[in-house]
Amino acid sequence: MPAWNDVLKEIQGYQHRVIHSLDLVRHKYLADLHQKTGRNIIAYYSAFLTKNAQQVGITNEDLNGFMMAVSGMDVKKGLDLILHTPGGSVAATEPIVHYLRQKFDKDIRAIVPHLAMSGGTVIACSCKEIILAKHSQLGPTDPQVSGVPAAGVKKEFDRACKEVRKDPSVLPLWQTIVGKYEPTFLDECENAIKRSIKFVEKQLESVMFAGEANAKLKSKRIVKRLNDYTENKGHDKPIHIDECRDMKLKVVALESDNDLQDLVLTVHHCYMHTFGSSSAFKIIENERGVAVVKHAAVAQQA
Repeated sequence: MPAWNDVLKEIQGYQHRVIHSLDLVRHKYLADLHQKTGRNIIAYYSAFLTKNAQQVGITNEDLNGFMMAVSGMDVKKGLDLILHTPGGSVAATEPIVHYLRQKFDKDIRAIVPHLAMSGGTVIACSCKEIILAKHSQLGPTDPQVSGVPAAGVKKEFDRACKEVRKDPSVLPLWQTIVGKYEPTFLDECENAIKRSIKFVEKQLESVMFAGEANAKLKSKRIVKRLNDYTENKGHDKPIHIDECRDMKLKVVALESDNDLQDLVLTVHHCYMHTFGSSSAFKIIENERGVAVVKHAAVAQQA
């Protein structure tokens, strides 16, 4: 199967506009992947590694893209969801998961060729299994509120209360630190943490561990590790396949099927080339080429 440079040469070999050739090659390999699996495919890709667009993460608008991609599918064939995303708010992620569950029930596999962080990990944990390469990464699911880690805010506030009780003279210092937050911000953070925990636990229990006697206990243990702000030491901590297995997530090594590995990585290269050679920063697309593509505004020269 074609490697990175092979895909680029194929794109350059078309006697069409660059954008059209990018689409042609991408659609070709999505169709090949569909032929291999016999399952519906939706690729959810974001250019978060190379572009700084405002809507690069999961947004409420993305649901429309998933609805368009699902339209016309034979849902009995199940769904393979290829994820490459930095994540986003729980409020934007939940409706996407809910919609896909309504359409495909529990027959959804997540495929992560490289990165599915935060909300991307939440979506992956809502699937019956997660296909990961050796280099693939999931991430902690502790929620962010206004770009700030909710668990970090709560930890900071609890520390402030403890230190002020012990030594009231530090109150002015903590007033300066805590005073940067709006009056209701702490409540927002606490609610976001509770909402995220409850949602991921429910998805794991009802899908990945459905019917298992210890499904609830497994789900709680996994979510505890995914949300452990202190242990993870940051929202961007990479969680590789071995750690996923250690926490008992149902993961499959992409390398266990050479043909599938080649096809998935080729599709991944296609999206990376598309982002590198166009203004696109987010693509939601099925194996038939039905897509919603978000483009960054290009500044006009005077």
